[in-house]
Amino acid sequence: MEGFESYWIWLILGLALAALEMVVPGVYLIWLALAAIVIALLAFVSGPPVALQVIAFVSLALIFAFSARRVLRDRPIVSSDPLLNNRVGRLVGETAIVTQALEGSSGRVKVGDSEWIARGPDIPVGQRVRITGSDGAQLHVEPVVLVDDKRDQPRDAE
Repeated sequence: MEGFESYWIWLILGLALAALEMVVPGVYLIWLALAAIVIALLAFVSGPPVALQVIAFVSLALIFAFSARRVLRDRPIVSSDPLLNNRVGRLVGETAIVTQALEGSSGRVKVGDSEWIARGPDIPVGQRVRITGSDGAQLHVEPVVLVDDKRDQPRDAE
């Protein structure tokens, strides 16, 4: 490598991988970046042959990646919004309107601007339902009893 010291190449590679880590989803390139930066320090201090630097880079990258995997498995990162990518899970507790009557425990409901297949007791078109759960892409629903509906019902004799 005439003109360039190998530690500059390793340092540039490490910084480029660290910058890519910010753009690419996941946590993969940071371990390669750390390995490259460690090899840059090693090359600056002792100047081993390039073949040994490459072997050390691969070894360190594997050690860093598998160590991080083990640490993250033992102490997972807890999300502040665990349902962020679970669209169906976010719908639980929401209300919807029946667009195709639930007969024989199956029908369709409209939530926001989309329709979903729903399962639940027999419910006519136009009635509001509450989403109680899901099974894959099918929503489990139950009828919503409004406060005004309770007033119209006859009271039991005391």
